[in-house]
Amino acid sequence: MMRRGGRFRAALRQNKHVNDIISQNRARVKHEGDHTLFAYSEEAHSSQTDAYQIASLGTGPSQPTDQNRKSKIKPPSGLRGKELGLWFRDRNREKQAKERESRKKNDLIYPVKLDATVASEICSVLDRQKIDLVQAVSSCGSKNQNDSDARVRYRHIKESDFKRRYLNNITGSIEENICKSLSTNVVLKRDPQLDDAYHSELISKQQSKKYNSMLEFRKKLPAYQMRHQLIELIRSNQIVVISGETGCGKTTQVGQFILDDCIESGNGSVTHIVCTQPRRISAITVADRVADERAESVGTGSVGYQIRLEAKKPRSRGSILFCTTGILTQFLESDPALKHISHLVLDEIHERDTISDFAITILKDVIPKRQDLKLILMSATLNAENFSTYFNHCPIITIPGFTYPVREYYLEDILQMTGISMTFKKKSRREIEIADLIRSTCSNKYSPFVMRQILDPQSEELNIDLIFDVLQYICNNEKTEGAVLVFLPGIVQITALHRMLTDSEQFPSSRAQIHVLHSMIPTHTQKAAFQKPPKFVRKIILATNIAETSITIDDVVFVIDAGKIKMSNFDVEKNIATLKAEWVSQANAHQRRGRAGRVQEGVCYHLFTRARSMTLDQYPLPEMLRTRLEEVILSAKLLQVGDVATFLKKVMNPPNSRAVELSVELLEKLGALDSYENLTPLGFHLAKLPMDPQTGKMILMGAIFCCIDPIFTIAASLSFKDAFYTPIGKEKMVDEKKMELAKGMKSDHLLLAEAMRGWEDAEKRGRGWQFCNEFFLSRPILVQLKEMKAQFAEHLSQIGFLDCNDMKASAANINSNNYALIRSIICAGLYPNVAILRDLKPMKSGHCLQFIRTPEQENVKHHPKSVNEKQSEFESRFLVYHQKIQSTAIFLHDTSMVYPLSLLFFGGGFEFKSDGEGGTVIEINDELKFHCDNKTADLIKELKLRLDMLLEYKSSHPGVTDWTQNSNEGAILRAITCLLTSEDQFVLRKLASS
Repeated sequence: MMRRGGRFRAALRQNKHVNDIISQNRARVKHEGDHTLFAYSEEAHSSQTDAYQIASLGTGPSQPTDQNRKSKIKPPSGLRGKELGLWFRDRNREKQAKERESRKKNDLIYPVKLDATVASEICSVLDRQKIDLVQAVSSCGSKNQNDSDARVRYRHIKESDFKRRYLNNITGSIEENICKSLSTNVVLKRDPQLDDAYHSELISKQQSKKYNSMLEFRKKLPAYQMRHQLIELIRSNQIVVISGETGCGKTTQVGQFILDDCIESGNGSVTHIVCTQPRRISAITVADRVADERAESVGTGSVGYQIRLEAKKPRSRGSILFCTTGILTQFLESDPALKHISHLVLDEIHERDTISDFAITILKDVIPKRQDLKLILMSATLNAENFSTYFNHCPIITIPGFTYPVREYYLEDILQMTGISMTFKKKSRREIEIADLIRSTCSNKYSPFVMRQILDPQSEELNIDLIFDVLQYICNNEKTEGAVLVFLPGIVQITALHRMLTDSEQFPSSRAQIHVLHSMIPTHTQKAAFQKPPKFVRKIILATNIAETSITIDDVVFVIDAGKIKMSNFDVEKNIATLKAEWVSQANAHQRRGRAGRVQEGVCYHLFTRARSMTLDQYPLPEMLRTRLEEVILSAKLLQVGDVATFLKKVMNPPNSRAVELSVELLEKLGALDSYENLTPLGFHLAKLPMDPQTGKMILMGAIFCCIDPIFTIAASLSFKDAFYTPIGKEKMVDEKKMELAKGMKSDHLLLAEAMRGWEDAEKRGRGWQFCNEFFLSRPILVQLKEMKAQFAEHLSQIGFLDCNDMKASAANINSNNYALIRSIICAGLYPNVAILRDLKPMKSGHCLQFIRTPEQENVKHHPKSVNEKQSEFESRFLVYHQKIQSTAIFLHDTSMVYPLSLLFFGGGFEFKSDGEGGTVIEINDELKFHCDNKTADLIKELKLRLDMLLEYKSSHPGVTDWTQNSNEGAILRAITCLLTSEDQFVLRKLASS
C-alpha cells in the first residue's frame, strides 16, 4: 500500500527480490480429480503479501529478458585512441537508450496474483460446469462478423419481439419508415363535433374575466401586435423562421395564435401543436404561463408539457404541447412521419445545442414527405438568416424587442470616466495584439493614462480588482435604484469576488446584499437573488451565463460584463474535452446588455475595449462542433439514417470528420457498434437509454449482476448532476463531510451511492432535511435523482432485464452491498477511461503530490472536487474516471480506484502472449499489460471468454439473471464475483495485519 511514498518506494526496492522468488518458485500444479488446484511453496506464499501489494499497485515491472543481450559486440578492428573512445561512447549511449526504453516498456507491465484457495475453488466449479456451459454458450450461437447480411449474421438470436425490432432497425432506413408510417391510418382525422366543441369553448373563454385580464397583458407584447402577419405567413408557407428579441413574446404567443386561428376556422380537431424548448424548466414554466393566459390549468385542456420523468399532457387535438427537444427525437423514433403533429415549433434554435441541430437535420428529410406539416423555427435576431438559407431560403419575419434604452460603456470609457487604475502583475514589454485597432477606434479621445492601460496585454485578463472598483463606483455615484448583475466565467471567479466584497468595509450588509447564481449553489439559497432588497440597499448578483437567457431578475438596472465565458470544447487532435474561459460572442454580449433594460433604462459596463468587441465571433460555436458525438450517433442509428458520416455532413455546420471517427471508435470499443457500423444488440439497448452510452452500459451490467440500487444512483448522478453543493467559504467543511461519507473507499462514485443511501435511511426516520444540511446535499436534486432511478428501472423492466420496475426489489439487489463488484461494474461502464497512479510524493503541507498518467502517457490530475485528490495512500494503482477535461490542467472528474482483475474482466478485448520465461503477458487493447503465471492466465482467459459470451447472449436475449445453483449463467457470474471480491478482501486482510 502506498503511504506518502515511504512504503511505496520500499516496495519498489523489494520488487526485484519478490519477482525472483516467484520466478524460482513457480506454482506447483497438483491434480486432484479433474480440476487443477494451485499450491505454492512456503517461501513464495509467504512473499505473496508484498507480491500482491505490488501487483495491485502496479509498481513493479515483469522482467522479460532479451536473449541476445549477452552476446558481446566488439569494436571494429583498426580503431585506436580517440576513435576507439568515441565508438565506446556511442555504444554506451545506444545501450543506455535501449535500457531506458526497456525500463519504460516494462514499467507498464503490471503483475497479477490470485488468491490460491479461491482460484482452486473456481477451477473446481468451472470444471464441473464445463460441459453444461459449453452447451449453453453454443446454443446461443455466435454471429459471423464476416457475413454482411444482418439477418444471417444474427440468426443465432432466438425468435422474439426483441429480435424483430432489432433486425428491423439494422436492416431498414428512415425513408422506408416514413413511407410506411404515411401509408397507415391518419392520426389527426377531422371530427366536426370536436371542431364545434373547441370553437364554442374558445368563445366562452374569451368572455371570461380571467381570460380578458391576461389578454390585456398579452396585447402589450410586440408579438401580439404582429399576430395577423404571423398567421398569414404560416398559412401560406410550410416553413417559416420567426426572429425576435428576448421579451418580444414569441415563445408564449405564437403557439396560441396558431391554435386560436385553427379553432376559429373550424380545424381544431386536426390541430396538435408541439413546441420544443432547450431546457426542462423552460418547457414547464412556459406551459404554466400559456395555460394561465388561456384561463385553464396545465394538463386539463388545450395546454400541457412533457419532459423526461414528468408529463402533464393536454388533450390529443386542439392543443399545444411544450416539450424538450429530446422528447421530439422520441416522437421521431416511434413515428418518423410525425403524423400526430400538425404544427411543429422549434424555439430558441439560435442556441445551436447538439440535439436541436440533430432534430433540424432529421426534419429536413421529413418535411418534403409531410406537405401538411408546418415547421416554425424561432430564433434570436443574430443568426436567423442562416436557418432560412438552410431551408431553401424560406421566409423570415422579425418581431421587434421590448427593452428600454441601455447606455453602454467599454473599458476605455470606464477608465476615463472613473479614473480607475488597473493593477498589473508586471510591466509588459509588448503591446496587445489588437493595438492598431485600438488606436484607430480610440482616435485621440482618451488620455495617455487610459491608452497605456488598454494597450497592455494584461488589460484583457479577467481582473477581479477592476470589477470591485466598478461596483464601488456604481454604489457611490449612480443615484438610480436597481440591482447590479455581474457576469463572470465560473465559480472560482465568483468565489474570489464574493470573498473580496464580503470582507470589505465598502460593502457592509446595511448597504449591499451579495447573491450568487451558480449550479453548485443550492436552489433555496439562490432564490434570495430574485427578491427585492430593503430601500437604500444595493443588490449585487454574481452569476455565470445562466443569467443571460435562462432566468430573469426583474430589478436589474446595471450589468457588468467581464467578457469571458466558460466554454466546453472537444480537441480532436488530443482527443480530450476542454473547459476554458474564452471571449464571449457578440450574441452573448448582446444578451448581457439586454438584461439591464428589462424594466427601465439601464447601464452596461463591458470590461473589454470597443476594439475587442469588433473582433468577437458573431455567435457561439454550435455545440455539435465542440463536443463528443457518441449520443448523437446512437440516436442517428436508432432513427436509421444510414452511414453516420454522410448524415452528419447534412448538418447546418457539419462536425469535424475526425470527431466522428473518434466517437465511432469509442462506440466500437464499448461494443455498441459492429464492424459494419450497425447497432449491436447492446448498442440497440444503449441508444434507447436516456444517458451517455458508457453510463448506459453501467446500468445494464448492474442489472445483470444484480446491484441496481447503487449503480442506478451513480448513473443518475453522472447523467444529471451530483447532489453536493458548496457554500462559499465552506469549501473545507464540504470536503471533510465528503471524506466522512466516502469511508476510505477511494471512489467518487461510491460516495454518491453512500450519500443517496444515507439520505434515504434518514428520510425513513424523518431526518432527511437534517442529513442534507449536515452533508451539504441538495434535497431537490436527491429527489430528482431518485425519480431518474425509477425511470431507469422502468426502462430495464420494459426491455426485460428486470422482472419489475421496483429499484429496491431484493432479487435485483443481491449484490448491492458488494463494493468490490460495484467497483468492477463502474469499471465496465467507464472503460476505456483508465488512468494509472505512478507515484506519490509527500509534501510539507501533509498532503501528497500525486503523479497520474493515462495509458497514452498524458499527465493528469484529480479534480479538486474529487475525494481521491486528498488521498495519501492507495491500495491499487488503477483509476477509472467519468470525464477527462482540460482547463488549467488536465483534470479527471469522478474517479474510482479499481483493481487489476476489474480491468481484465471488463476492460475490452485482450491478447495473451508468452513472456519467454514460462509466464504470460495479457494485453488489453494494446493499452494495458499485465503479467502472471500460465495457470492464472488460463483461468482468467476461460472466465473472460465465458463472461463475454454470456454478456453477448444476455444482450440479444434480455432476461432476468438466474442465480440458482443449477444455472449456467449463475455459475459464471458467481465465479467472476467471487474472484473480484477475493481480490478486494485479500488486500484488506493484509492491510489489517500489517
